[in-house]
Amino acid sequence: MTLDFHVVGDEIRDTAAPAGPIEKRWDEHRAHMNLVNPANRRKLSVIMVGTGLAGASAAATLGEAGYHVKAFCYQDSPRRAHSIAAQGGINAAKNYRNDGDSIYRLFYDTVKGGDFRARESNVYRLAQVSVNIIDQCVAQGVPFAREYGGLLDNRSFGGVQVSRTFYARGQTGQQLLLGAYQALERQIGAGTVEMNTRHEMLELIMVPDADGTERARGIIVRNMLTGEIETHLADAVVLATGGYGNVFFLSTNAMGSNVTATWRAHRKGAYFANPCYTQIHPTCIPVSGDYQSKLTLMSESLRNDGRIWVPKKAGDDRHPADIPEDERDYYLERIYPSFGNLVPRDIASRAAKYQCDAGKGVGPGGLGVYLDFAEAIERLGRPAVEAKYGNLFDMYARITGEDPYTRPMRIYPAVHYTMGGLWVDYDLQSNLTGLFVAGEANFSDHGANRLGASALMQGLADGYFVLPYTLANYLSHAPYEKVSEDHPRVVEARQAVEERVQKLLSINGTRTVDSFHKELGQIMWDYCGMERTEEGLIKAIQMIRDLKAEFWSNVKVTGEAEELNQTLERANRVADFFELGELMCIDALHRRESCGGHFRAESQTEDGEALRHDDEFAYVAAWEHTGNQPILHKEPLEYEYVEMKARSYK
Repeated sequence: MTLDFHVVGDEIRDTAAPAGPIEKRWDEHRAHMNLVNPANRRKLSVIMVGTGLAGASAAATLGEAGYHVKAFCYQDSPRRAHSIAAQGGINAAKNYRNDGDSIYRLFYDTVKGGDFRARESNVYRLAQVSVNIIDQCVAQGVPFAREYGGLLDNRSFGGVQVSRTFYARGQTGQQLLLGAYQALERQIGAGTVEMNTRHEMLELIMVPDADGTERARGIIVRNMLTGEIETHLADAVVLATGGYGNVFFLSTNAMGSNVTATWRAHRKGAYFANPCYTQIHPTCIPVSGDYQSKLTLMSESLRNDGRIWVPKKAGDDRHPADIPEDERDYYLERIYPSFGNLVPRDIASRAAKYQCDAGKGVGPGGLGVYLDFAEAIERLGRPAVEAKYGNLFDMYARITGEDPYTRPMRIYPAVHYTMGGLWVDYDLQSNLTGLFVAGEANFSDHGANRLGASALMQGLADGYFVLPYTLANYLSHAPYEKVSEDHPRVVEARQAVEERVQKLLSINGTRTVDSFHKELGQIMWDYCGMERTEEGLIKAIQMIRDLKAEFWSNVKVTGEAEELNQTLERANRVADFFELGELMCIDALHRRESCGGHFRAESQTEDGEALRHDDEFAYVAAWEHTGNQPILHKEPLEYEYVEMKARSYK
C-alpha cells in the first residue's frame, strides 16, 4: 500500500566518504584536501543562512580565514538564535572523570543511541573533534562549571554510563552561542563578514556552468522590515537553519523556527533524508491549555538527580507527599536497572506515555509524571541542588506556580529536535553541488535518536572543525563563472518568490494562519508523534492534503507585501510545513519498523520495545521532490566497527 504514495529511485552512495581505519579517516581526508591561497580567499564569497551555533561558528571561522561571508538570520541579532535555549550541556570525550570514556565509547554510544541508523564515519569524526570543541570554547571564555579544585566539571546524560557532558548550569547553549557570537562580531568588525539580520531566505538559486554543472550560487531573501525582495549571489551557499520540530505547532523550539530554507532547497532538488526521525524529549512542562503556542523544556540534566515516578494505582490523585514510598512506581529504575532514569530520550518518552495511557498519569488530564528531587535534596543538601539546577527550578516555578524544592515537578514528553534533514555527504555537501548544510539542518550524525548534549557538539563540530576544511576544498576550484542578477535563473527564482507572496496575499479567506498550523500540528502529533500505525499514517496523509487544499483557498493573510508583515511570514512557513508534514508521514509509512524516535506499533517486541528490521531498512531514506509522488533513494548503511544488535538499556 505504501507504494501508492512514493516511487523508488536509484540507490545513492556517499562518494566523499574516505576508506581505511576509521580512526584515521578524517585526518587522512583532511591531509589530501585542496587548499586556497590566503590572497585568493578574499576573492571568494560564501552565503551563510542561519547564525546559531553551526552558522555563527562557521561564519566566524571562514571570515577569520579570509573569505567574504554574507550571513543571514531572521532574528534581530544572532544572539537570538534558538541555540541559546539549549540547557543541559555539550558532550566531549575528554575522560576528565577517568571513568572509562574514550573517543570510541562516545562514537559507540552515539551509534547505539541512534539505533544503528547513522553513518559510522560521520559519527566517529564527531566524537574525534569533540575534544577540540571544549578547548576552543574555554579559550573564548565560555564559563563552564568547574569542580572545587578548578577543573572543568562533567555530568551524565541519557544513554551513557560515563560523565562526559560539560555544562554551564542550565544555560549551556546561551554561553556557547555567546562565544560563537563574539567570534562572529569580531569578523563583522573586521569586514570579512557582512551580517544581514531580519532577512528570511525564500529561494535557492541554482545556475549551470558552461559545462552544464548546476551549482548553488545564491539565495532570494525577503527583508522582513521593509518587505523588499533581495537577491544575493556567492560562490557557495551554506544552510545552518536548524530543525523542523514546529511542524507539530507545539514544541520546545522557538516560535520562529521553521523549515523554509531547507524546504525551498529540497524543492530545488536537494534530497531530504529521514524526515520521520523526530525526537520527543521526555522532560518538558506538560501542556496546560489550548491557548499555548509553545512548550518549555526542562533539561535532561535534571535526570542525573531527579527520580521519575507515578502512583502504582491508576487514578490516584492524592498530593504526591501523601503517596507513601511503597505505593510509588519508579518505573524507569524498575524496567531499566542498568541505566535507570538516564535511558535515552526515545525510551524515556515512550515509557512515560505508557504510564499515562494506563491511567497513572498525574496533573491535569493525567498527562504527566513526577520528577522528584526529595532524595537528592536530602543527600546533597538544598544549596548543592540550587547550585546545579537553580535557574531551571526558578523557570519551572514561574511557569507552573509550584515549588519544585518541596513538590515534585510534573513532566511530559514534547517535540524537541529533528534528526532528519537535508542529505549530505561526508563533506557536508548536499547532492546539489555547492550547497552545504550544517548542524540540525542536516541529517548526518544522530540516526533515529539523538543522545542528550550532542546537538551542541554537532553544531560546533560542523562550524568550527569540519566546514572550514570541506568548504575550502570545494572553493579551491573557484572562482566560478560570474553570475549577474539578470541571469535567467536568478530572475526565475526571484519571480517565483514574488508570485508566491502575491498568491498568499490574494486568497483573502476566512481562516487565520495559526488556526491552520495548530490543526496541522494536532494531526502530526496524533498520527506521526510518539507512536505511529499504518492506518493512522494513511489517514494523516489524506487529512494533510485536504487541509493544505483548504489553506490555499481559504487562508487570510492581512497587510501588504512591502511592509513588516508577520502574518505573511507565518503563512510562508506554514505552507512549507504542509508539504513537509506529508513527506514525514510518507517516510514513516514506508519504514515498517521501529527504530529510535520512529515507533511503529506494528513492530515491537513482546515487552513493548522498538523492533528494527535490519534486513529491510538499514538505509538512509533520501527523498527527492517531484511535485507529485516523491522519489525514494536508499543509501545503505554498512557497519565495520560496531555490531548491529538490538539496543538494550536494561
